Amino acid sequence: MRRFLSLLVCAGTLLGSGELSGRRAPGFSLMDKDFQQHDPQDYRGKILIVEIMRTSCPTCVGFAPILEEVLAKYHGKVAALTIVNPPDTIDSVRKYVADHKVTVPVLFDMGQVAFSYFKATPQNPDVTVPHLFLIDARGMIQNDYGYSPLTKGIFEGRDLFTELDRMLAKPK
Repeated sequence: MRRFLSLLVCAGTLLGSGELSGRRAPGFSLMDKDFQQHDPQDYRGKILIVEIMRTSCPTCVGFAPILEEVLAKYHGKVAALTIVNPPDTIDSVRKYVADHKVTVPVLFDMGQVAFSYFKATPQNPDVTVPHLFLIDARGMIQNDYGYSPLTKGIFEGRDLFTELDRMLAKPK
């Protein structure tokens, strides 16, 4: 029965995953609040979680401790970068980091990186938050998750841990 429930959770998570997977993660170099540049290439060899969020998003705020727990549990195997876009500012990010004890680098984008990850176009400019991209050690997007009833367990429960365990168990 437990195995069936695990399969059911995995199936629901896969159904809730997005169509933005199965391709090389777009490259970028973005600055954090301390003016340090971060590039996904610096994290090759690890699973990289790229989170696109807003500091004013309640789901994003609730996800922050889960992401911190992920980094503690998978130290050295999983890294994370959080990306914000306007209207977030350096002041809103500093407040968010201090209020929620965030250690994940929060990077500033003006939309270009978000648009490239979402494959947005002028005809389809949707960039929804929160959104997670799980990038494998080779730089390929293995899965992505926007918040929905089907992905609630990723953002509010333990499903992200299950997905990371699955990715780490795959032969390289």
